[in-house]
Amino acid sequence: MKIFNTLTRRKEEFKPVTPGKAGIYVCGPTVYDFIHIGNARPMIVFDTLRRYLEYRGYEVNYVSNFTDVDDKIIRRANEEGVDSLEISERYIKECKQDMEALNVRPATTHPQATKEIPDMIDMVKTLIEKGHAYCVNGTVYFRTRSFPDYGKLSHKNIDDLESGHRDEAHQLKVSGEDEKEDPLDFVLWKPMKPGEPFWESPWGKGRPGWHLECSVMSKKYIGGTLDIHAGGEDLIFPHHENEIAQSEAANGTTFSNYWMHNGFLKIDNEKMSKSLGNFFTVREICEKYDPQVIRFFMLSAQYRSPLNFADTLVEAAKNGLDRIHNAARDLSDKAAGVDGTGASAETREQLESIIKRFDDAMDDDLNTADAISVLFELVKYANQTRETAAPQDAAAMLDTLSTLADVLGIHALPEEDGMLDSDIEALIEERNAARKEKNFARADEIRNLLEQKGILLKDTREGVKWQRI
Repeated sequence: MKIFNTLTRRKEEFKPVTPGKAGIYVCGPTVYDFIHIGNARPMIVFDTLRRYLEYRGYEVNYVSNFTDVDDKIIRRANEEGVDSLEISERYIKECKQDMEALNVRPATTHPQATKEIPDMIDMVKTLIEKGHAYCVNGTVYFRTRSFPDYGKLSHKNIDDLESGHRDEAHQLKVSGEDEKEDPLDFVLWKPMKPGEPFWESPWGKGRPGWHLECSVMSKKYIGGTLDIHAGGEDLIFPHHENEIAQSEAANGTTFSNYWMHNGFLKIDNEKMSKSLGNFFTVREICEKYDPQVIRFFMLSAQYRSPLNFADTLVEAAKNGLDRIHNAARDLSDKAAGVDGTGASAETREQLESIIKRFDDAMDDDLNTADAISVLFELVKYANQTRETAAPQDAAAMLDTLSTLADVLGIHALPEEDGMLDSDIEALIEERNAARKEKNFARADEIRNLLEQKGILLKDTREGVKWQRI
């Protein structure tokens, strides 16, 4: 498998530290609210990477953290008048629910920053002892210029970065507010402020810097050198750059051999922001579209490419997924309970060719777009041979379709909606109430939700009738 390595800016053959094993660290969300649709892209993309490596026989140690101490969490807690731990635990639970809906498998380990503070303090101590860090009035800074390779991931020149800070640094020094030795130095440990959570440390009560958290958690749960470190491209600088500097300065080893970054997600060709009114949570989007459609849409473009989220494009993804579902249902009916061991030589040959093309696409830097095209080739072949294929051939085709779709986290045969009649009736009652209150938007949402679950509503003079389709 070849991976585009952000560090070298070229595709490289994947060679893990330990043959047959892969240690992957993916930066997770800061848990102060429901995750948004932009958070979903790296979750889906790198879950697919994990699935593909396991499909190819690797034993994968997949670690993705929750940042559960942060200014945004503290601000939210103060707004609600509760403890910051209550906020973080609430939204970790909500995040896991959304991940499950998107068929993102739980990580091998989901470390939380607040539970790893002693190890963070130890790393800061090591950096100070090695001359890479210093303390000023309870704040510990990393000496950026003490790490000669700073900028190697983002391909930024440290002198260019310094010139960008020159005016700012001059202003700070004139005002007497600057405590850093160099304006490029970044925070490893920050002193507590009134009303904030804190931990005891050799430098006083405080909490770790964001960059430090990932360095410590990735080392603890994977090791000194990661196979792959991944995340959104917005994390390349300064977060991942700073992780490299402090990790390699402290540990004396390469931090990660491969760096993978997914492209940005836009909404109708605009950057997602609350001010533009185009900020959507995963929970909101999944009320409008089946989560499997969202996942299928996210994988319809190569992960490094920018992706535009628009209703027309998501509808196209829904139609594509429907084609796969329809073919799988037909094959399931045709197979009639037999297995594919007795499939014809021609069918086996076709399926082997399809599997190879799928693997080739995924081996080419996780090109899920081309891999999906191969699934459609299999669907086309199944449709063309629908009348002539023996049950064993249908079973073999269904097994291959299901296996390859599962690598992408897609269910070839859609799962049963799992809704009880009482659940359906309750939603219909809510829809009726919304219509009486002239809340037609909510009424339409409920109708759409039920349709996604395979429940068709029909308004009649006698009331609302429904049926499963």
